Amino acid sequence: MSDEIKHECGLAFIRLRKPLSFYLEKYGTTLYGLNKLYLLMEKQHNRGQDGAGVASIKLNVSNGYEFMHRLRSNAPQPIADIFSQIGKQVDDLEKYLPEIQSQPDIMKGHVPMLGELLLGHLRYGTQGKNNVEFCHPFIKRNIAREKNLALAGNFNLVNTKELFASVHIQPGDFQRQSDLAAMMEVVHHFLSKESDENAGNPDVAKVLKDAASLFDGGYTIGGLIGNGNSFVLRDEHGIRPAYYYVDDEVIVAASERASIRTAFNVGENVVKELMPGNVLIVDEVGEYKVEQILEPKERRACSFERIYFSRGSDEKIYRERIALGYHLSERILNEINYDLKNTIFSYIPNTAEVAFFGLVKGMEDYLNKVKVQKILSWGNDFTPDKLEEMVNRKIRQEKIAIKDVKMRTFITADSGRNEMVQHVYDITYGTVRKHEDTLVVIDDSIVRGTTLKESIVRMLSRLEPKKIIVVSSAPQIRYPDCYGIDMSKMGDFIAFRAALALHKEHGTEHVLDEVYYNCKKLELDNELHSENLVKQIYASFTPDEISGKIAQLITPEDIDIPVQVIYQTIEDLHDSCPTNTGDWYFTGDYPTPGGNRVVNKAYINFKEGKDARGY
Repeated sequence: MSDEIKHECGLAFIRLRKPLSFYLEKYGTTLYGLNKLYLLMEKQHNRGQDGAGVASIKLNVSNGYEFMHRLRSNAPQPIADIFSQIGKQVDDLEKYLPEIQSQPDIMKGHVPMLGELLLGHLRYGTQGKNNVEFCHPFIKRNIAREKNLALAGNFNLVNTKELFASVHIQPGDFQRQSDLAAMMEVVHHFLSKESDENAGNPDVAKVLKDAASLFDGGYTIGGLIGNGNSFVLRDEHGIRPAYYYVDDEVIVAASERASIRTAFNVGENVVKELMPGNVLIVDEVGEYKVEQILEPKERRACSFERIYFSRGSDEKIYRERIALGYHLSERILNEINYDLKNTIFSYIPNTAEVAFFGLVKGMEDYLNKVKVQKILSWGNDFTPDKLEEMVNRKIRQEKIAIKDVKMRTFITADSGRNEMVQHVYDITYGTVRKHEDTLVVIDDSIVRGTTLKESIVRMLSRLEPKKIIVVSSAPQIRYPDCYGIDMSKMGDFIAFRAALALHKEHGTEHVLDEVYYNCKKLELDNELHSENLVKQIYASFTPDEISGKIAQLITPEDIDIPVQVIYQTIEDLHDSCPTNTGDWYFTGDYPTPGGNRVVNKAYINFKEGKDARGY
């Protein structure tokens, strides 16, 4: 998307089921597991660039020797930084022990991260700061091996305060800023309790059932336990994604199916989805089970996964993004009055490319029908040149915008900074016939509209088209997200600002005050979670009215070229992405009560001028 928002975090889990000597003999390296972990993480690097971390547990280690290790980084390229550190450890060993790579047991004893259980994480800082201390995995150490825990996940929780209270912990400054800290305390509390009650052999499924029943949010979490048990757990609505693969040699889980397929060179059907409310548990000897520990609720898998977050190399996601673009073609044809001769199609940014292909396919299907009808209407009245001209008609596509490397500016004054922001994108000159061509550009979503106004629309206007139509493959983003995406403040949303402007124009600003009053009343009654009152702000206007106002808001004052904005409909979104029905940021229909509390609190913060999250 042209507006920068934080992405989903990513998870990578590997359990080696054979001794390290097996991988040396078959694959020529004792580092097989670490190499695969690196691949899994790199193939998901789109999910987090604020930091990364890995944890490992070594099996069958004698008492007194360290068996759990962790390495984290918030370097500019954190995955490369972590694995280069591991590589340096191996290189340093080889200087003194040249044959060490042929001795798996010695390697295991000397390379801290070389274990049979591996957990990797990629972080986007949706909660807390971007200090390395906030990077997953978090660990808990204990004298009792079965009470050692490493935990990482892709999630946001909206009830961290209540979670700390449930285990009688008064959180410090660090803990209050990290929902993983709250999750860790709860899981470890039940792990310790279960271990004490069952002679050091805790029932992992029971531990997670007791802990997860308290969580309010969307999550996929992975954990390594010191006694060799491990798990991957998904929330009961399936909000956050999780996939796994099992064979005789490995058990693998990750946030994206395609990363597993690529790293292990396996087919689609053998990589399975971990279903909502289910946990993948692997015991100390490498046997596994998938068990339902939470009652599945209405599936609300995040649709943004399909629109934007997940890599499009997954064939299902690719097809869905094609469908998102295709569904928009009829509406755009209506808006350009079916004048394909004088319309150019393009996309901004690169993540919208697949939806662009779908949009063009829709245009081509229409154009092909026109060709057939025209040719049939001629009967025998045509010449070879006339027929060739008709057959060769194509949809006009151009690479209009080019995103330069991320530009940073030393200028602090707003006027100077805005001038620099305008040049984040550049254009391809000579592609548009001035004052004749309509320019249609597709974005995967429009959140704040800031980049559109300050850079893209101004840039496109230099080409002097007759009209600019900006198309979003996602519906209007109206509400905060509290389950993993960094969209938490009402004032950030261009759709919300458009609704405010419309209320002002219609003289209905009293609605805004009434919603605020009712939100405050719910807050006093401790009922903020009961209903999303912010929906009432949008109820007075149609989606097209809001889109029209958005078009005005993203048009710079000194630009006189008409600008129009077209959004995906909710109905076409669900038709394109039938298995990912989570749409609360578009509709306000949150899957958990905590979502209602967040949106109402976000509106209170907006009205009171507080630049703070709603959770």
